[in-house]
Amino acid sequence: NIMIQAYAQNGCGKEALELFRQMQQKGVEPTKITFITILNVCACLTALEEGKESHASILDRGFEADVVVGTALVNVYGKCGKLHDARSVFDKMPQRDVICWNAMIAAYTKNGQNKEALEFFQQMKLKGLAPDKITFISVLDACAGLTSLAEGKQNHANIIDRGFERDVIVGNSLVNMYGK
Repeated sequence: NIMIQAYAQNGCGKEALELFRQMQQKGVEPTKITFITILNVCACLTALEEGKESHASILDRGFEADVVVGTALVNVYGKCGKLHDARSVFDKMPQRDVICWNAMIAAYTKNGQNKEALEFFQQMKLKGLAPDKITFISVLDACAGLTSLAEGKQNHANIIDRGFERDVIVGNSLVNMYGK
């Protein structure tokens, strides 16, 4: 696990995947942490096949109910353009936190499904979850993609209310949204 994490954290995703394969061949049982690391590598590399293989192994071990594992799966499928698979994983999760919702909103935005991203954002708020900086970054990107200035301004007001306007990345997203 430590070696896989070290490779992953130092931008050596292919090496992390190879070490993971070797680990499995030798019969070493992966933990949830191993899968989370490998799924993050798969997302960074947009390695869909490896992500699907890991998903099957996760199902075999009963790890799919873990919110962090589920979120990592949503992230992989979202970054690989498989929104249906990302949504399927999301819908099956027994518990969802704001990070999981953020992953799904970001997946929609990244794949140009901006209207769906904003609808999902509304659903998140209806569930009583408070958006964080990451949420607003994706939401502003969705507003920019739709050139929806009115919704962008409304979210800008929410950002100010929550004290996020001084965050550099949120600020960049605001500039991008207003620039479009």
